[in-house]
Amino acid sequence: MQYKIPVQIENEDPIFLGLSLRQLTIIMVGFAIAYGIFQTLAPSTWWEIALIPSGFIAAITVAIAIFKYNEMTFVPFILALIRLNIFPKIRAWSNTVDSFQAIDIGFLSSESLKKTGDIDMSEKADSMAELQEKLKKI
Repeated sequence: MQYKIPVQIENEDPIFLGLSLRQLTIIMVGFAIAYGIFQTLAPSTWWEIALIPSGFIAAITVAIAIFKYNEMTFVPFILALIRLNIFPKIRAWSNTVDSFQAIDIGFLSSESLKKTGDIDMSEKADSMAELQEKLKKI
């Protein structure tokens, strides 16, 4: 028997005002924090002044809940942005190196060896043969 599998199973369904359950939860938690800050600041200051930090927190909460960039929500986007800034942005590509096997991905040689042509492929072929033997034993 065949079952029909939905194509876009990870899409969130809007519940209220076009917002999903995740977005509504983020907004409720953020507004609760903003209200708590407002309630603690209002007795000691004027309510207009207490509205500034709580309004700022509420605006950031709405921006986080609604944020979507290339189908990425806020947290994956921030993590990808951090990863982009931590790791090097330059990847060296050499026209003469063929690495199509899964084991060869990430195989790097120094630039001086590439320019002089002193790369010994026999060692690599020996290690590949040894790997093939180990895979056959499994």
